[in-house]
Amino acid sequence: MLIAHLTDLHVRPFGKPANRVVETNLMVERAIRQVAGFALDAVIITGDLTENGLPEEYAELRRLLDGRLTCPIYAVPGNHDRREIFRTALGHWPGIGDHPDFIHYIADIGDLRLIMLDSVVPHAGHGELCARRLDFLERALADAAGRDVIIGLHHPPLLTGIAAMDAIPLRSPEPFLALLARHGRVRAVLSGHHHRVIMAQSGPTMLIAGPAIPGHQSELTFDPAAPAYFYLEPGGYFILRRDGAHLTATLATIGDFPGPYPFAVDADYPGRKKSDQEGPT
Repeated sequence: MLIAHLTDLHVRPFGKPANRVVETNLMVERAIRQVAGFALDAVIITGDLTENGLPEEYAELRRLLDGRLTCPIYAVPGNHDRREIFRTALGHWPGIGDHPDFIHYIADIGDLRLIMLDSVVPHAGHGELCARRLDFLERALADAAGRDVIIGLHHPPLLTGIAAMDAIPLRSPEPFLALLARHGRVRAVLSGHHHRVIMAQSGPTMLIAGPAIPGHQSELTFDPAAPAYFYLEPGGYFILRRDGAHLTATLATIGDFPGPYPFAVDADYPGRKKSDQEGPT
């Protein structure tokens, strides 16, 4: 089973960059062309699909994504999205209209249970999972007893040490993490928001914050007084591969790079078989 995890697309109206310098739409187009080359079972997008949640941005998003992939797209909003416009524009995607208030839902990818959670707080950068959303998660996990689970949401349930990102976290993640521990078979929590690859572990669960697709990654600094800056680094996404109970997450970068080249072994390589080193007698 192969699943692509994309996050933080920040699509703008056609021809307009984000943050004045980030060509988000171009990078999204390249990313979709790249992931379409895999035999994917699903694509999961964990929020900030647009920069400002405008109808024209969602129209551009649909132009970039609809009909480009042969697998389902499962998405939830982020703090840059507007929940109701998101629901209207993307209601043809699976699960988006399943709940009247929050955009959260469940889906089955083969024998894997996917739970998508809405962590958005309107008019705020931070996220939260209120009692109603935690109740939805608890019931979804109970219904998935004995099955492997992946959860997708925008705000990561972890602190990073990057002050600008930790100022807008998923607040009070402890009840959420306790539910994961109680279920025991949540293999991964996929998120975004921090614009940098950040990974942690909570019991048996991998916590994965993916990079921004367009490449505007948060400055990597642990100075508590540092402001919110970004660098234009390579954009990327994760490919999750599941083989039985074994799940791996591999980071892929977006771009056209030289290659492929063979791994040609030098004559001095110490791992060569002794018979190869001796040669003909």
